[in-house]
Amino acid sequence: MEPRRLSVDQLIDAWEEAWSARDPAAFVAICTANVSYEDPLVIAPLTGPAALGGHAQRLWTAFPDARLERSGARLSAERFIAAPARLLATNTGPLEALPATQKFLAVPMVFYCQTERGRLLRVRAFFDLYDAATQLGVLPSRGTLSERALLMLRGFGLRAGR
Repeated sequence: MEPRRLSVDQLIDAWEEAWSARDPAAFVAICTANVSYEDPLVIAPLTGPAALGGHAQRLWTAFPDARLERSGARLSAERFIAAPARLLATNTGPLEALPATQKFLAVPMVFYCQTERGRLLRVRAFFDLYDAATQLGVLPSRGTLSERALLMLRGFGLRAGR
């Protein structure tokens, strides 16, 4: 028996709830078995709800209070959805090799989704990773002397004859 098809709003509400619920299995009900997920933090696309749940679990370890909230109108056409959201969270746990900063962040993002039979088949999350890192105090704020020094160390902004 095929699962009940959700409306666009119901599907994206369930997506946001899955990221906020701290239950890696929550993605199973709203994603296809071969869902593909990408965001600026993953090196290669993740495949399947279990891989997506594992990725979410890393977020919850670093940000136990993480939650997604709707931040604008959702746009849809046939099998495609663009859904703006905002991630709100406080970094109270380790983030890979980085210690907790105890800082709050609010990261605007857009999920671009493709559906199949009313479930998520492909999801790409777009957000400004540099902005998130500056909110956490991991990287210098834009336009500061520290940012310019960092860019110079990386080889940007150095020109012969200056």
